[in-house]
Amino acid sequence: MIKITLPDGAVREYQQGSSALDVAKSISEGLAKKVLAANVNGEVWDATRPINNDATLKLLTWDDTDGKSTFWHSSAHLMAEAVEDKFPGAKFWVGPPIDNGLQKGFYYDIDLGDRKLSEEDLAELEKKMNELAKQNNAYKRTEKSKADAVAYFTDKGDEYKLDLLQNLQDGNITFYTQGNFTDLCRGPHIPSTGAIKAIKLMSIAGAYWKGDEKNKQLTRIYGVTFPNQKELDEYLALLEEAKKRDHRKLGKELGIFTMDDDVGPGLPLWLPNGTLIIEELEKLAKETETAAGYKRVVTPHIAKESMYLTSGHLPYYADSMFPPMEMDGEKYYLKAMNCPHHHKIFDAEQKSYKDLPFRIAEYGTCYRYEQSGELFGLMRVRCLHMNDAHIYCNREQFAQEFKAVNEMYIKYFKIFGVDKYVMRLSLHDPAKLGQKYVNEPELWKETEDMVRQVLIDTGTPFIEVQDEAAFYGPKIDVQIWSAIGKEFTLATNQVDFNSGLKFKLSFTNQNNQPEVPLIIHRAPLGTHERFIGFLLEHFAGKFPTWLAPVQVKILPISDKFMDYANAVLEKLKNAGIRAAIDDRNEKIGKKIRDTELSKTPYMLVIGEKEMNEGKAAVRRQGKGDIGVKDVAEFISEISTEIKERSIV
Repeated sequence: MIKITLPDGAVREYQQGSSALDVAKSISEGLAKKVLAANVNGEVWDATRPINNDATLKLLTWDDTDGKSTFWHSSAHLMAEAVEDKFPGAKFWVGPPIDNGLQKGFYYDIDLGDRKLSEEDLAELEKKMNELAKQNNAYKRTEKSKADAVAYFTDKGDEYKLDLLQNLQDGNITFYTQGNFTDLCRGPHIPSTGAIKAIKLMSIAGAYWKGDEKNKQLTRIYGVTFPNQKELDEYLALLEEAKKRDHRKLGKELGIFTMDDDVGPGLPLWLPNGTLIIEELEKLAKETETAAGYKRVVTPHIAKESMYLTSGHLPYYADSMFPPMEMDGEKYYLKAMNCPHHHKIFDAEQKSYKDLPFRIAEYGTCYRYEQSGELFGLMRVRCLHMNDAHIYCNREQFAQEFKAVNEMYIKYFKIFGVDKYVMRLSLHDPAKLGQKYVNEPELWKETEDMVRQVLIDTGTPFIEVQDEAAFYGPKIDVQIWSAIGKEFTLATNQVDFNSGLKFKLSFTNQNNQPEVPLIIHRAPLGTHERFIGFLLEHFAGKFPTWLAPVQVKILPISDKFMDYANAVLEKLKNAGIRAAIDDRNEKIGKKIRDTELSKTPYMLVIGEKEMNEGKAAVRRQGKGDIGVKDVAEFISEISTEIKERSIV
């Protein structure tokens, strides 16, 4: 007999060789039907795999992340079986699950020879997958010797699996079979294909083998599956909504930004509407930072190589920087980050403990050489305007300063209606000290513990991730979710124990001795580019009034009322409200529809009655008519809404 410890601490005895599915059945048949995989001693297993020793066990269902991953990886194998049935001789590279924000499901990279897939092919493959799923074939795991595995794929003529086998050791090689399809795979898989009830093959793309453009281009098929049709339908509806909210589409329609080949890829041009949004965001940041004791600075867009050698960004960060320019026998780099410039500002004047914490802020322009294949609208660009600041403090001040930065994040979340967020504490990998990370093991432990303790003490939701720290210290990456559940990495809050040493920064402490400050790097609003891209999708282009480029559109019913419309416009502008008149010779219905499409928050419809009474018929974007109001009353109400930065 073996002892199985369940998540609630209960310990049950079972026959040696029992599976997680057997355990589930002993609890209830209903539970057993939901089980997709199992966590056995911290490792995800097939629910049908025999357990031969005492173990801790968690049953994984669709509600668990690992349950979904197993379901989607099993679906990739089901798709591969359909592909092999339709295209005998197809060769398969890898087929992982995907769960990246709104992109969910799986893909498989396949060599189909000279065959090009069409949408009709996808429909046929989807139909075949449904047929195969209904056969309820079991996913069967078998262990193979390396020699047998090599012989199998040599006979099959699959050079891709043979390549994978090169790095596998004897005793660690497993095959999985369902129906007529067998694949090299470490698993795990769901018990059988019958659990896959709803299938949609989404798209076809090209993918170079191993991601190397020098290699052959394979066919990548994306798909998604669910345990019921209702969830698939809801997911597809969400994707349709996401398409409508795509920041690239909305950015063009609303005149926010544009890209131009003559300017260069990844270098957005901000149009007047986009520039107004930028100015409002900067105004918010400046107000918030001034109240928090930050001083504003401005730094140049280039610097000498020597400064980046001192900072350590060269060579650590060289691949992400633009190539140097040579002038007067010196190399200069476009600024990829603001921090070294800020360190120089700290060092420009002698500091004492009375000057700390020393907080300086800048909306600094940075340039990063992102790979062309990674550029994506405003989300991945080569020119970025960063809501940057650096705090220089001693160890006693650190916790309060780090806490204050996190509180600033949360304040911003409330302003922009971000309800779901998590702080991702990114730690170093001790094995990479001196390579990817500064070789200061004691300082790494100290600062990681300090950051973790602040998060715990303030009750801030966070997760820990290994091997994602900055090279000079631990950091928090802020993950937020838009209104439709799309995940974004917004900004960062970093601890730096290295730059003070590198730049020989110091302050005179209370004992009249020089001491190196700790440095906090923070950017709560990230960059204009990424944050405005997020806001476009979060609000579907319907910005809150304070942020909208045009806050009020005046719609005269005919030219007879233009004088009154201009008088209303003057009053709005004098109150600091961004307004315009639609003076086109169009019917009022079309003017209203077009203003709705432009996503302007308010419309003032003006006709003879409104003119005679000094009023306007007010319409709210998305809500329609909200009544006739005195113009002064409307100005008072909208001014309050703008001042309070309300989300209506």
